[in-house]
Amino acid sequence: MKIFIATSIIGFIAFCSFQVKPVQAGLKASMERGKKVYDATCLACHQADGLGVQRMNPPIVKTKWIMGDKNALVKIVLKGLKGGEIDIDGDTFHNPMPPQEALMNDQQIADVLTYVRNSFGNKASAVTAANVKLVRTKLK
Repeated sequence: MKIFIATSIIGFIAFCSFQVKPVQAGLKASMERGKKVYDATCLACHQADGLGVQRMNPPIVKTKWIMGDKNALVKIVLKGLKGGEIDIDGDTFHNPMPPQEALMNDQQIADVLTYVRNSFGNKASAVTAANVKLVRTKLK
């Protein structure tokens, strides 16, 4: 009986470690690709530290916009934000964000949002290409 229990525990641990590694590897790869997209597309406005430019471009550090509903965030990246003011944590920002729907594919948007949602002190769930595709389809 003891051998059966020990074998079962060892088998379960091996199974769990096998299941976790692909997920971690996938997140790491997405983060690496996302950083490249961020550096090429987002950095000029949101800056290397994610704090944005005061009164112009909003921060992406621990805000409800980044940490909240990922489908709403996908929509912002796809369609951009224009017109009016945006209030984030008591500060008002005026610069529009250009739409990226014609410039980025679903995987690029998923990767950059996964990167943003898990960088600059943020910790949130990953965004998948399937999430982006679903939002893109609903917006058509």
